[in-house]
Amino acid sequence: LSNTGIIDSIPTQMCEALSQVLYLNLSHNHIHGEIGTTLKNPISIQTIDLSSNHLCGKLPYLSRDEEPMQLEFLNLASNNLSGEIPDCWMNWTFLVDVNLQSNHFVGNLPSSMGSLSELQSLQIRNNTLSGIFPTSLKKTNQLKSLDLGENNLSGREIPREITDINGLNFLNLSHNQLIGPIPEGIGNMGSLQSIDFSRNQLSGEIPPTIANLSFLSMLDLSYNHLKGNIPTGTQLQTFDASSFIGNNLCGPPLPINCSSNGKTHSYEGSDGHGVNWFFVSMTIGFVAGFWIVIAPLLICRSWRYAYFHFLDHVWFKLQSFCSCSISV
Repeated sequence: LSNTGIIDSIPTQMCEALSQVLYLNLSHNHIHGEIGTTLKNPISIQTIDLSSNHLCGKLPYLSRDEEPMQLEFLNLASNNLSGEIPDCWMNWTFLVDVNLQSNHFVGNLPSSMGSLSELQSLQIRNNTLSGIFPTSLKKTNQLKSLDLGENNLSGREIPREITDINGLNFLNLSHNQLIGPIPEGIGNMGSLQSIDFSRNQLSGEIPPTIANLSFLSMLDLSYNHLKGNIPTGTQLQTFDASSFIGNNLCGPPLPINCSSNGKTHSYEGSDGHGVNWFFVSMTIGFVAGFWIVIAPLLICRSWRYAYFHFLDHVWFKLQSFCSCSISV
């Protein structure tokens, strides 16, 4: 029933009937109201996709004595859900994919998410999460994709525990105002293919260990406060310069050379954005020479008369020379 123009709340009768359903997709409609009843019933459904609707309210809390759900895929993205994400994920142990992005969730990321032993993808970007990163997530050994971009994790460092998620392929912490250095242990995350730390307040140097990530195909560290040399490696120099702009970095692929004293200077030529002083000096010299010769002629009448008289004399000599040459 995806994208069918449904304009209504989810009826109670449908929620009760879900005990016989394995797959529910009501995405891209205009469904409104609260979501509580849909998820609270201990049902055997494996997939729920209610993304891109107008659902509101909080996610229901499932206590420990309730029957664990068989749910594997949960997509509630692009709704108006709010409040804190309940710390009851120990009951949803079969979850593989969780997408809560583009809502209005606040507070901490629940520590019970670390009990999701089958979790492979966690997408909670574009919310208002502001709490600390749960260290329990390092227990999610199957996690491949983690996207917490565009939240409000300001004033916090990237937790070193995140580097213990060895199987992670995609990591996005962009647009969060995170501070501090990039963890040294990031070079030990050998499965990483994509890193986006852009538009934070990260400082210090890029850890040299990041050059060890041989599978890395996307890297964005732009618009932070990073400094120093870009580590040399098999991958880093192949990325576009836009991956590093907005910092105090130097070395390829940036068009900024690293000097021996740690300072940077541009080596851009006439085809870059730097000032080409050769052409500037030529222009200044031409203008100065022009006015040195012409200005006196414009100002002083006697100089102007003598100058043109001299030109007439030279012209007469040239004509006489040419006439003699022709007659001979």
